[in-house]
Amino acid sequence: MKAKWVDIGVVLRRAFAATCVQRTFSTGVLICALGAAVAGPSDKLRFTSTTEGQYVFDTGVLRGEIHQDDKTLGLTSIVHIPSGTKLDGTYGIFSYYRVFTANNRHGHAAWEWPCVSKLLPDGAVQIFWAADENRPIEMSATYRLAGPSTIDLETVVKAQKYLPQFEVFLASYLRESFPIPCVYVGENPEAGGKPGFLTAKKSLGDWQMFPRDKQVLPIICDGRWQKEPNPVQWAIMPYMAAPVGVRRSAAGDLTAILMAPPEDCFAISTPYEAEGHYSLYMSLFGRDIKAGQKAKARSRLVIAAGASNESVLDLYKEYMKERRAGTASNTDP
Repeated sequence: MKAKWVDIGVVLRRAFAATCVQRTFSTGVLICALGAAVAGPSDKLRFTSTTEGQYVFDTGVLRGEIHQDDKTLGLTSIVHIPSGTKLDGTYGIFSYYRVFTANNRHGHAAWEWPCVSKLLPDGAVQIFWAADENRPIEMSATYRLAGPSTIDLETVVKAQKYLPQFEVFLASYLRESFPIPCVYVGENPEAGGKPGFLTAKKSLGDWQMFPRDKQVLPIICDGRWQKEPNPVQWAIMPYMAAPVGVRRSAAGDLTAILMAPPEDCFAISTPYEAEGHYSLYMSLFGRDIKAGQKAKARSRLVIAAGASNESVLDLYKEYMKERRAGTASNTDP
């Protein structure tokens, strides 16, 4: 029976996932807190271009940049202004890493692909990667400031030929001050099977992937993750209740939140707590794209300070409300 996403997509009642690597859970769960972005003046919610070759932003809560180079690592030099906390790690936030089709990896990483960029009239930044003879994928990424502490990303792909079980593995690397990764699951084995945030503890595996449902497991386990360089053996975790993953600061005062509509993100993954990558990953698309067809995936980053766990559900609910009010389809014919 196919899993159903309920209303805001925050409660998915499913049994523990069939696994590529099975795990047993016996320890307690750490509940993560996050908060909603505060509305701000629209003139602050724009990137600007500098003569030094960056697109920069300063919302009053976050500042950072995207480089205008011929290759990109997404959002870099990000600072939470009120606390002075530096956020991004070595390879940036909302950085395009691995790109797959069925049992096939397209090069090492999209951050090595040549690209061009431009500043859009509304203050967003768009990155564009052209297809070539070895890569039948045309792709764009649009970074938009949605609030003082909120950044939206839209990924659009046009297939130059049939792309079976297509995946963009979107990476976000944070600083060592964010050692605690958690993903919101539908049946938390550490909370009596109720929905909750499950902390990625080392006892559960070095690399942990939280799928959307049973239907996406064949994609995850089709051999794509054994392709060099840096193959990964994933521990398959409980199904997500919604595509929401967080990294919390050690002090618990600041939280980086990643979220996406359930139809756009089929898994969230992370290394274990305090592992040196300090990363969260979103597996986008997870479906076939026909030759000549465009497909779109949305994702959101929020940096929240001193917020309650209930706020994350309110925040996700509001995000999904915005999505429903926008374009209904994520595929263009």
